[in-house]
Amino acid sequence: MLVQYPHIKCEILHVFRIAIAIYHQLCNIVFMHIPRLLDLSTELENRSVFLFGPRQTGKTTWTKNRFPGCARYNLLQGDTFLRLTSNPGRLRQELASVNPSAGPVIIDEIQKLPGLLDDVHDLIESRGFRFVLTGSSPIKLRRAGINLLGGRARTRYLYPFVSAEVPGWDLDRAILYGGIPSVYLSDEPAEDLYAYCGDYLRQEIQAEGLVRGIEPFSRFLHVAAASAAEQVVFERIANDAQVPARTVREFFFILQDTLLGYMLEPISPAKSPKRKSVSRGKFYFFDNGVSNTLAGVSAPARQSTEYGKALEQLVFLELRAWMGYRRDHREMGFWRTQDGAEVDFVIETDLAVEVKSSGTLAPADFKGLRYLSEETPFRRRIIVCHEPLRRTVDGIEVWPVEEFLSGLWGGEFG
Repeated sequence: MLVQYPHIKCEILHVFRIAIAIYHQLCNIVFMHIPRLLDLSTELENRSVFLFGPRQTGKTTWTKNRFPGCARYNLLQGDTFLRLTSNPGRLRQELASVNPSAGPVIIDEIQKLPGLLDDVHDLIESRGFRFVLTGSSPIKLRRAGINLLGGRARTRYLYPFVSAEVPGWDLDRAILYGGIPSVYLSDEPAEDLYAYCGDYLRQEIQAEGLVRGIEPFSRFLHVAAASAAEQVVFERIANDAQVPARTVREFFFILQDTLLGYMLEPISPAKSPKRKSVSRGKFYFFDNGVSNTLAGVSAPARQSTEYGKALEQLVFLELRAWMGYRRDHREMGFWRTQDGAEVDFVIETDLAVEVKSSGTLAPADFKGLRYLSEETPFRRRIIVCHEPLRRTVDGIEVWPVEEFLSGLWGGEFG
């Protein structure tokens, strides 16, 4: 029938497109009203702030909600970028009539025009302005040796959604699709993640000239994502990705510099350890959905290795954001001995956390935390798992995943 009446088909498609547009607008409205845990009030009392975070983590939305009415420059907008590049003194001219006490000046994506920082520096010194300078990556600023305001600005980070920010937070959705706001709220998260990863390769890597060829880096990304939450063996990854080991090391530095991931280093809490620790770090991507997409993983079964690594990565990301938002500068690492005993996350001698995807723990699951306590005493030793109820075994606390995350953000662990 639709073939006979093409105008009806066009009208249906038009209505469908309108419905999709309305849906995305509603998602954006929801996103705009989800309070984030980031708080810069302490820093902005007498400092400016560099606010970094991966693409689409919500930096622009957060600054709009937090500082409505403040002077704002978005360097992703062509007219703004052109206006500020065509006249080196334009920023000072436009802010000449602005009261510095009215609130911070927002400059989005400062890495697009790093030379602007000289004017920012002058405005801080001469007129007492405070700035919030956002960026998806500090790599361009660091590599160019750009003026980073001589200690007049703090550096803070905005992370993807964490469990404490989203009403009705869904553990399974977060494990599979991650917490990038636009993805978590999307009706087609898998498609949005494919587009996100493609944008990262095109805009962060290829456009900035961070690698000589995008194909080897793309192969590396696939292998690195498949190895997430594992100890990094550069030679093995180099062999699987068909690139030299020294290049693999450079690629991992790029992932960290572009905020796509973190290298967690092994630590030995004891000064004289009884067991010799390993020396290789473990790498975690900044978002579960991104790592799953790059690795080609979809809907891992609860008992699979992929699910176990995804759960471990999610707990790491929650711990990382928890420490970042609290301005917690304690060292976090992992503990693993050469004979195989391991504890996934160690925060100095305060907190040791082992993650298990099982719904029923076995005696062997307690081994790592028991061995670690022989090295040095810990204030809290915890296993995070899918058991339904909390319990304690020989001083080791067993926490269901959701309850542990709720306790983490609720102040249970300091």
